[in-house]
Amino acid sequence: MNHAGVTGLTDAEWDRLIDQLQHGDCTPFLGAGACGKSLPTGIQLSRHLAEKYDHLFADRDDLARVTQFMTVRFRDAIYAKTLLRRELDELAGEAPDFDDPLEPHAILAEFPISVFITTNYDNFLMRALKHAGKRPQHAICPWNGGIDRDNGPFASAEGWSPKPETPLVYHLHGVLDRPESIAVTEDDYVEFVTSLARDRAILPPSIQAALTTKPLLFIGYGLRDSTFRIMFNALLSAVPEINRRSHVSVQLRPGDDGVDKDVEQLTMEYLTDFYRKWRISIYWGTLSEFMMELRQRMG
Repeated sequence: MNHAGVTGLTDAEWDRLIDQLQHGDCTPFLGAGACGKSLPTGIQLSRHLAEKYDHLFADRDDLARVTQFMTVRFRDAIYAKTLLRRELDELAGEAPDFDDPLEPHAILAEFPISVFITTNYDNFLMRALKHAGKRPQHAICPWNGGIDRDNGPFASAEGWSPKPETPLVYHLHGVLDRPESIAVTEDDYVEFVTSLARDRAILPPSIQAALTTKPLLFIGYGLRDSTFRIMFNALLSAVPEINRRSHVSVQLRPGDDGVDKDVEQLTMEYLTDFYRKWRISIYWGTLSEFMMELRQRMG
C-alpha cells in the first residue's frame, strides 16, 4: 500500500525519509515553529511588538513589517534588533526538555547528521546536540557586510568538514547575541536575497553540499508564509541544484493555521501542487503529531 493518508505522506515517502535520517542522508531545516512553547511564534511576537511600540498600520501579524516600522521609528536597525532580543527574552517560556522523547531538537540530534540549517536565532539545536553527546559547532551566514565570513568553525580546518560527531549548526538569519547578524526586517530580507544571488560563495562548501546533495526536512515553517518563499527562492538562485532531491515539509493543516474550514481541502490541494515544482512533499499536521508518527514508524 502506497497511498497518502490524511497526513499527505505515502508509506514510501515515510520509508524514504526514515532511511535517510538514519543514514545521515538528510539536512534538517528548522524554523520558528520548531521551538514549541519555549519561544513565541512569529505572529505572537509581531503582535506584541506592534502593541508595545505603537505600530501604526494594520499589518500587525507581519513581523518583517513591524520590525521595519521599529527601524524607521528609532532610525537605528541594530537598536530595533536589540529591542527584539529583549522582548524574546521576556516572552520566552521554559527551555526545551531534551529528555522528552518527542522534543524535535532532541530527536533530530539522535541521527548521524553532519549539517543542520536554521533560520532561528536561538541555541536549542546546539544544546540538544551536546545533550546527545556530540561536539557541535555553529556559524552564521554572512548575508551582510557586518558579519565576518570566517566566523566560528570556518576559522579552522575542522569547520570545513563537519561530521556526525562534530556537526555544524548553520544560522542563515543570525543569532540573538549578535544583533547585526539578525535578518528580520523587510530590508534585511531584500539584502539577504540580493547577497545570495550576487555571490554564491557566501555559502561555504559544506553548506552548499548540505543543500544540493541531500534532501531537506523543513520543520517549523508555514508554506503560506511569504518569508519561507523568499528564503527558498533565494536558495534556489544561489544553489539551483537544490531541487534535484525530494524534500519533506511539516505543515499545519490550513484549518489550524487561520484558513476557513470550508476551503481547507482546496487549500491543501493547491499548496501540495504549488510546492510539487520544488519537489517538496507535505506532512499535514502538528509538529508533535509528526514526531510521534516518526517514533512509531521507527519502532
